Amino acid sequence: MIKNIEACIFDLDGTLVDSMWMWPEIDIEYLGRLGIKYDDNLKNEIDGISFHETAVYFKNKFDIVDSVEKICQDWEDMALDKYKYEVKEKPGCSSFLEFLKSKGIRMGIATSNNRTMVDAVLKSLNIKDYFEVIITSDEVKKGKPAPDIYLKTADLLGVVPEKCLVFEDVVAGIIAGKSAGMKVCAIEDDFSKEVRHKKKELSDYYIDDYRELL
Repeated sequence: MIKNIEACIFDLDGTLVDSMWMWPEIDIEYLGRLGIKYDDNLKNEIDGISFHETAVYFKNKFDIVDSVEKICQDWEDMALDKYKYEVKEKPGCSSFLEFLKSKGIRMGIATSNNRTMVDAVLKSLNIKDYFEVIITSDEVKKGKPAPDIYLKTADLLGVVPEKCLVFEDVVAGIIAGKSAGMKVCAIEDDFSKEVRHKKKELSDYYIDDYRELL
């Protein structure tokens, strides 16, 4: 899989860390405070878009009076403790990162999350130093499924797209990686199990966890 690969670029939530479970919990609690019932289809509507874009979507869809910045801050406050104390790495993640490091393969993160929460979870799990470049969707013009974030990460790593391997857990992210001209390895995650077939169809490789690659 890593033959002729010079850089691996990872999504964060559901890919490097087992965190996707917490977002519906936060959405349910947040909307509940506003007297709004959570709809299970919501996660598909916001799949892959940036933190800020999601806040804009919520504000418009639910006619929320708070500013987009206030919505983002409320979510950040609700999520930070979970990232610091509850979120774990995906099985075999740190061992695989160490393996890539030993092979001289450069590493980056391209995530729809925001910088504060990315830094919190990477610090908590002690894996931040593996990554030369960390880009969030708020730093590019368009979030996933647009290829912008993967192209920018590759550019900053100094590696051409065809020499990059992307790791992703959701359809929008897989499409973003493929649209960037990169190989994509999809990873199993309970949060996206209902689209497992689509993930396998769109990606070049599929793994249940990183231990398969060691």
